[in-house]
Amino acid sequence: MRRLVLVRHATTSAVRAAAFGGDEPLDERGRVAARALAGALPRTDVAYASPAGRARETAAAAGLDPVTVEPAIAECDFGAWAGRPLAEVHAEDPDATAAWMADPDAAPHGGESLTQLLARVRAWLDEQAAQDGRAIAVTHGGVVKAAVVCALDAPASAFWRVDVSPLSFTELHAHAGRWTVTRVNATVAA
Repeated sequence: MRRLVLVRHATTSAVRAAAFGGDEPLDERGRVAARALAGALPRTDVAYASPAGRARETAAAAGLDPVTVEPAIAECDFGAWAGRPLAEVHAEDPDATAAWMADPDAAPHGGESLTQLLARVRAWLDEQAAQDGRAIAVTHGGVVKAAVVCALDAPASAFWRVDVSPLSFTELHAHAGRWTVTRVNATVAA
């Protein structure tokens, strides 16, 4: 059986501005909060982190060592929208943002569609389901949401109905290759 805890990275300036993430570092509050996470993490056999600096920085501050950098759990490629606030992108091209949120195959930003993100995360979860032991992965809100959608075998539209706060835990268990959702968006205090 595989026990997988997904942790969304700590806060950044982009998170606070409701912007599409680029490769920004943690902000000061995020660094402090990530250090406090160290004592709250469950025991693990293996730790993963997204290639993004904010995920690797969160993993290091939380005391995860060693950490395997895993490209499959990188945030969605937002293309031309990376680093820009959603409100700004929407004001500039409301039809593009509406299409992106309504059509899982749309990628008006020139990056990855929701369908592509879900397929990438599903493939990684399939690999993880074949493993035993406990794993922690420090990743992004979009990846955690995609993992929940895949674990539940829910439609792509369910992606927009999952909330994932910075430094929250989402836990999945794989039994005979099938995932069970144990908890979503749990915080250290929960």
